[in-house]
Amino acid sequence: MSLWRLPEPLCLASKSPARRDLLIAAGIPVEIRPADIDERAVSVPEGTRLALELAAAKALAVSRLLPGRLVLGADQTMSIGPTVIHKAANLAEARRILDLLRGRTHHLHSAAALARDGAVVWRGVDVAELEMRQFGDRFRECYLDAIGESVTETVGGYRLEGLGIHLFSRMSGDHATILGLPLLALLAALRQEGALEQ
Repeated sequence: MSLWRLPEPLCLASKSPARRDLLIAAGIPVEIRPADIDERAVSVPEGTRLALELAAAKALAVSRLLPGRLVLGADQTMSIGPTVIHKAANLAEARRILDLLRGRTHHLHSAAALARDGAVVWRGVDVAELEMRQFGDRFRECYLDAIGESVTETVGGYRLEGLGIHLFSRMSGDHATILGLPLLALLAALRQEGALEQ
């Protein structure tokens, strides 16, 4: 017997393996349909609002293609003080971002939005606080060499479920939020939408 009540799987408008794995571990069947949107075109200057807008834009883009389906869009942004940090375009930019973050605290804003028939039916966000340790230049270069070009695939240049864990001295917040999904709020929304057993 399954907790999932809909006849079709949840459509995930994201190619993030971490988000996919979180949903599958929670017993939610998933169909991956990455949204084709220009993330840089969404110009909101604040991390939480930007994450919400991007999540909604992804959910809506895919929802318009799949009538009647429940679509999940998700995004994560990073901020240090008032500055929003974006994914590095190359290795040199990743090095500058790591130099900016080391020894300091930053925030991850993980947002999700559910859409059906081209309309957002729910959106939510959660924030985690992470402190990057004060590592040396030699460690930084070893880290960058070990992860290679994948440093440009994630905001901040790290994946905590991999080698990125070595960068940190402290983390505060829900584990799923840190990985990119406000999972507890999402599960409540899916129950409200009738997609999960109450």
